[in-house]
Amino acid sequence: MKFEGSLFVGCAIFFGVVFLGNWLLAPTPRRWKLFIIAASYVFYAFWDWRFCGLLFGSSAVNFLFGQLVHRARDPGRRKFLTGVAVAINLAVLGYFKYCNFFISTANGLLEAAGSRRELDYLGIILPVGISFFTFHGISYVVDLYRGKLERPASFLNMLLYISFFPQLVAGPIVRAAHFLPQLATRPDPDDIRATRAWLLILGGLFKKVVIANYLATDLVDDVFFDPTRYGALDLLLATYGYAAQIYCDFSAYTDIAIGVAALLGYRFPENFDQPYRALGLRDFWTRWHISLSSWLRDYLYIPLGGNEGGRRYLNLMITMLLGGLWHGAAWNFVIWGGLHGALLVGEHLLWPDRKTLPSWPWWKRALGIVVTFHLVCLTWIFFRSPDLDHALSYLAGFSALSQAPAAASPFVLTLLALGMLLHFLPRDRIARLEVLAARIPMPLQGALVGAGIVAIDALGPSGVAPFIYFQF
Repeated sequence: MKFEGSLFVGCAIFFGVVFLGNWLLAPTPRRWKLFIIAASYVFYAFWDWRFCGLLFGSSAVNFLFGQLVHRARDPGRRKFLTGVAVAINLAVLGYFKYCNFFISTANGLLEAAGSRRELDYLGIILPVGISFFTFHGISYVVDLYRGKLERPASFLNMLLYISFFPQLVAGPIVRAAHFLPQLATRPDPDDIRATRAWLLILGGLFKKVVIANYLATDLVDDVFFDPTRYGALDLLLATYGYAAQIYCDFSAYTDIAIGVAALLGYRFPENFDQPYRALGLRDFWTRWHISLSSWLRDYLYIPLGGNEGGRRYLNLMITMLLGGLWHGAAWNFVIWGGLHGALLVGEHLLWPDRKTLPSWPWWKRALGIVVTFHLVCLTWIFFRSPDLDHALSYLAGFSALSQAPAAASPFVLTLLALGMLLHFLPRDRIARLEVLAARIPMPLQGALVGAGIVAIDALGPSGVAPFIYFQF
C-alpha cells in the first residue's frame, strides 16, 4: 500500500464507509456481519482479487473441521481430526510459500552431486497475508480441541474471523478464543475510546510514513542492495537504521490495526512493548511481535514438549528455526531463526533463573540492554539481506574500517535517534496523551486528526513502500 495520492484518499474513503456502515448496522448483527465480511473481501481484493477464493476456502475448511472436532466424542478421533485440519492448513501454506524454496534447494543438491538435471520452478504468486490467516485458522481448530472455545463458530462468524480486514494482511495474530467471544455481544459506541484509537492511528502513520520510509529510502535500501560499496561505519549505521525501520514499520501497522479495530468496537492484543529495551533475548521475545512469539510458544513449543523431558533446548531450536522459515522461504531466514534459537539456548544456560536479572545494578542492566540490542541487530542483517550471499558480504564489509562514512545525512540520523527514543519513553505515554486530548471538544479532535493525517502524508517521501510484513 502506498500512502500517497489517490490510494491514500481511497483508504480514507474506504474506512469512512466501513465506519458508518459498522455503526448503522450494529443493531442488526446478521446484516452487520455480512457488511463487514463484504468490506473485508473488497479490502483483500485490492491486492489480488483472485485469492479471495483462497480466503473463503480457508474459512470453509476450518469451519468444517471445527464442526467435526466439536461433535466427535472419542478423544482419539478428536485428536486425529485436529491433526488433519492443521496439516491441511500447513499444506496450503507450504505450497504457496515454500514450493520454489524446496525446488531451489533440490536443484542445489543435484548440482552438488554432479547432475545436470534441474527441476522447473513453479509460477506461484504468494497471496498477501497467507501466513496470518493460516495461523488464525489453526488457532481456531486447536482452541476448539483444547476446550478454550465452548462451541464452534457459525459460518458467518468464521468468515468474519478469518477475513476481518484490520488484521488480515499483517496481523496481529488474533486468536479465535480472543476474538469470537467479542462477536457474542453488540459493541457499545459509548464504550469506544476513540481518542486513544486516533492517537494509535496517527502515531502509527507517523512511524511508517515518516520514520520508517525515510530510513529505508535514504539509508537502508542502498546499503543493503550493495554492501560492498560501503565501509564499516555506513554498514553499522544501516544496521541500526534497519533495526529502527522494521520496528517503526511493523509496530506502525499493528498500532493502526488496533486503532481501527477499536473504532469498530473490537479489541486486539498488544503486539509490541518497547523491544529494544529488552534485557536478554527471552525478554526481547516477550516484547517483539508478541502475538507471534506467544503463538509459537502455545501451538508449537509446548506441543513439542516444552521444557519437559530434557528437550527444552532442542524444542527451542526447532521453534525458532520454524519461526525463521515462517518469515520467508530462504536460507537467510532460517539462519536468522537459528541464531535466535542458539542465543536463547545460551541465555538459558548462562542465566537459568531469569528473575534475578531485574535485580542487577543499573550499569549491569544497561550493559545487558546494549548487548541484547546488538545481538538482535546482528541477526537483522540476515533478515534484511536479499539472500545469504548478500548477508555474508555485508558482514565481511565490517573489516573496511578506514573507509569514510557517506550514507547517512543529519536528517536520517535524527530519524534514527527518534526511532530508538520511542523505546525509552514512558510506557503509559498513550494513556497520558489520551487524558490530555480528551479535554479537547470532539469536533475539534476530529479536525485535528484530519489535519494530522494530511500533514503526515505531506511529510512522507514519494513512492512510499508497502509495509514490510505484507510479504510474510
